[in-house]
Amino acid sequence: MDLTRLFKTPNPIVGVVHLLPLPTSPRWGGSLKAVIDRAEQEATALASGGVNGIIVENFFDAPFTKGQVDPAIVSAMTIVIDRLMNLVTLPIGINVLRNDAHSAIAIASVVKAQFIRVNVLTGVMATDQGLIEGAAHHLLRYRRELGSDVKIFADVLVKHARPLNSPNLTVAVQDTIERGLADGIILSGWATGSPPNLEDLELASAAAKGTPVFIGSGANWENVSTLLSAADGVIVSSSLKRHGRIDGSIDPNRVSQFVEAAISAKASLPLVTVDSLTLRA
Repeated sequence: MDLTRLFKTPNPIVGVVHLLPLPTSPRWGGSLKAVIDRAEQEATALASGGVNGIIVENFFDAPFTKGQVDPAIVSAMTIVIDRLMNLVTLPIGINVLRNDAHSAIAIASVVKAQFIRVNVLTGVMATDQGLIEGAAHHLLRYRRELGSDVKIFADVLVKHARPLNSPNLTVAVQDTIERGLADGIILSGWATGSPPNLEDLELASAAAKGTPVFIGSGANWENVSTLLSAADGVIVSSSLKRHGRIDGSIDPNRVSQFVEAAISAKASLPLVTVDSLTLRA
């Protein structure tokens, strides 16, 4: 997959908009306008700070279902994301938590979003929602039925979970790409705000054999230089929020600071020559 074609850069920085609780979730506040207003403020802050893409999640709907979400959540996310698509010119992705990739790709196809994130595309993971089984078979066929070109970015050994099958990272990456047909893979730490270690990123990148690898959690302006030495892009949320708190709102100053650090990190990587092409390591 060509990241430059999608994000206009080979090393995209993707910020996250965490939606306020949606209808039927335990903390739903009763006002979709409040959800839209907050989402628009955060998307604007991310875009003005220089990110290359945005992913929208129903993060505050916890506790999550492990499968299909309520239709009211799908309806609400469709409305909100459609508003964001008309507000910013950046590529927008969708993650319907905990693992409703079917709804995510349906929403993306309707509003013309460009990508989705899937927590479990292949394999079986033990989570706080119970056992979640990958459903690549159904998802890829549904994408074809929709006539959609929405890209699928899939987590490998996703955070807040433990694998029931092989815990081997190389095998998991290869299965996600070769058997799950993921367009990109995401590697996170063990929980929200926890970064993957550099050795795992290097293993994942080697196993991916050119398929893009994203840092999925824990990146900040202090460690992004190290992490991006072994990854193609980064998905970032917590460190962009006020005081670095997950329940805070996006801080435009922190966005700018992170983007500057990430761009500097990639620019400082040494050049290598491969088959007469000069590339950054």
